[in-house]
Amino acid sequence: MPKLLLASTNAGKLREIRDLLKDLDFDICSPAELDIELHVKEDGDTYAENAASKALAFARRAGLLSLADDSGLEVDALDGAPGLYSARYSPQPGADDADRRSFLLAQLHGHPQPWGAKFHCTVAIATPEGELYFTEGDCSGEIIPYERGVGGFGYDPIFLIPETGLTMAELNMPEKNCLSHRSRAVKDAVPLLVELLSKKK
Repeated sequence: MPKLLLASTNAGKLREIRDLLKDLDFDICSPAELDIELHVKEDGDTYAENAASKALAFARRAGLLSLADDSGLEVDALDGAPGLYSARYSPQPGADDADRRSFLLAQLHGHPQPWGAKFHCTVAIATPEGELYFTEGDCSGEIIPYERGVGGFGYDPIFLIPETGLTMAELNMPEKNCLSHRSRAVKDAVPLLVELLSKKK
C-alpha cells in the first residue's frame, strides 16, 4: 500500500486530516510513527510558502509523498491579523492556545461587533523529487467574546459559524470536516493524492 506522510506534529491537525482521508487506500503516517524529528522554520511570506517548506522538508527526509498545511485566522477588525502569525499570536513566552485566544480578544476590545473573520488553509503536497501541488480552503464566520465548546483546537472555541449557531469547538468531527477550511483544502487535494500515489503501486 502506498504511503502518505502527514508533515505535522500538531495532534489536532493529524486527527482531522486522517479522518478526511480514512476512506482512501493509503497508508497514512505521521512523523512520530516514522521516528522523524524535523523542525521546519515557518518564515515564509505566504501560507503557500510555509506549507511548501514543511511538505518538501518531510518528503525529502522520508522519501515519501508528503502533505502539509499552513492555516490562519484572519479577523476583519484587525486588518486580517493574526493571519500567518496565528500560531504565534501572543507576546507571552511559551503561550498556549488559550493565551492566544485571550490576547486576540484583548486586541478586539473597543472594536464594534460583530467581528467578522475567516479561517484560511493552504495545503501543499510534495514529492521527494521536489514537485509541489497546492489546494486552498476558507471558512467564514465571526469571533465571539467568550469560549464555547471543548472540541477542536486553536481559535475554534471563539470562532462562530453563523449558519450553524455553533462554534468550531462545538462541532463533532464529521460536522467540522464538512465545514472547515482545512477540510475544504484537503478534499480538493484528494484527486491529486490519488493520482500521485497510484504511481507508487
